[in-house]
Amino acid sequence: MHRTIFDTPVVNTVLRAFSIFFLKVTGWKVEGTLPPDGHKCVLIAAPHTSNWDLPYTLMVAFALRLHIYWMGKEQLFKPGVRSLMMWLGGIPVRRESANNLVAASAQAIVAAQGPLMLVVPPEGTRSKTRYWKTGFYYIALGAKVPIVMAYMDYEKKISGLGPSFMPTGDIAADMVAIKAFYAPFKGKNAAQFHAD
Repeated sequence: MHRTIFDTPVVNTVLRAFSIFFLKVTGWKVEGTLPPDGHKCVLIAAPHTSNWDLPYTLMVAFALRLHIYWMGKEQLFKPGVRSLMMWLGGIPVRRESANNLVAASAQAIVAAQGPLMLVVPPEGTRSKTRYWKTGFYYIALGAKVPIVMAYMDYEKKISGLGPSFMPTGDIAADMVAIKAFYAPFKGKNAAQFHAD
């Protein structure tokens, strides 16, 4: 995987201090820790309803000392900002080639020499949607890594890491448990999130 802001020691230290300060001053509480086997994992990012989710996700990652990569639509990686977005941990996604992306992502996690936490929003978009995409599930299943349920609740101003589990291969049963966990959380644009 490419070098990111999380690999840059001085910048990382400064931004971690800033993130902790900013989140505290603005009333946010950060909870949870990675599981012992979480140095390589897939992080579900939900609810995802606003562009504000990215800066808050980065700050929470700094506060929790995570080494994240996140997936974003190709249009976010325009010339002029592409290098910056990738330095921030971004991975451009072409939605029309999602099947190849799942296999490539699983391979990248397996091949990574150090920690790699891949953040995937199950809605696949900030817009209102009733159905979750399952790429995050199959990436974790293929890479044989845990899924960690990361969350951001704008109403209660809490964010962090919830339970983790190894995907069983029974996606129907696993998705019921995942969606039950996310049901209480409110995104910035709460009407756009459905965990049913």
